[in-house]
Amino acid sequence: MTDALPDQQRRSARWARVVLKLSGEALAEPSGFGLNTETLEQIATELRDVKSTFEVDISIVVGGGNFWRGVKGAGQGMDQAQADHMGMIATVMNGLALQDALERVGQDSRVMTAVEMPKVAEPYIRRRALRHLSKGRVVILAGGTGNPFFTTDTAAALRAAELEAGVILKGTHSGVDGIYTADPKLDPTATRFEHISYIDVINKGLKVMDSTAITFCMDQHIPIVVFDLLAGGNVRSLLEGQHVGTLVG
Repeated sequence: MTDALPDQQRRSARWARVVLKLSGEALAEPSGFGLNTETLEQIATELRDVKSTFEVDISIVVGGGNFWRGVKGAGQGMDQAQADHMGMIATVMNGLALQDALERVGQDSRVMTAVEMPKVAEPYIRRRALRHLSKGRVVILAGGTGNPFFTTDTAAALRAAELEAGVILKGTHSGVDGIYTADPKLDPTATRFEHISYIDVINKGLKVMDSTAITFCMDQHIPIVVFDLLAGGNVRSLLEGQHVGTLVG
């Protein structure tokens, strides 16, 4: 375990407050389902270490696709609102797993959910979330926006605005280290963008975040960094100010 530095010795980060967006699939076993304990430990350890090194507030918005995707249920004929509520519950499961992983490596955290489950997590209240951040806790934001028809990408954009975050760090999990002109796994000539505008992401149909989230971030002037989450040290490098992945803004 890395011992936390005294407050006066911690370094300033590129952004004082960040929202880390994780898909449920990033936490999954190689099969794409369930939870990979090694991945959880890797993410938790890196976040603990950056919290001990930098003066930075970290919130995490987590998806639930490793357990259930609302769009899949809707595609199979299920009522979409019902399917989306099931997906929100799946995000709470991932939030609790992340909290356990963080606290096992010594990082205090809280799970807050837009879908109230008082026996397992706190309800999301903006001022309470800000209070937790001021106490040095990692705040895990589950339950999406609490409304059907909105993705966890949109939830990340909304929470970033509410919590006055400087950036959304969109972590990928498939070995792709940013936004490319085409799928680099299928097209060897694909090249990575170092920087791209919100409008170009929308016009080119690039699958970064859903269009609602991208448009909201554009309106609120919230930059997005798309990077390989599972390449160790990338979060630290980003907070140090190094160029990693693709900047959308």
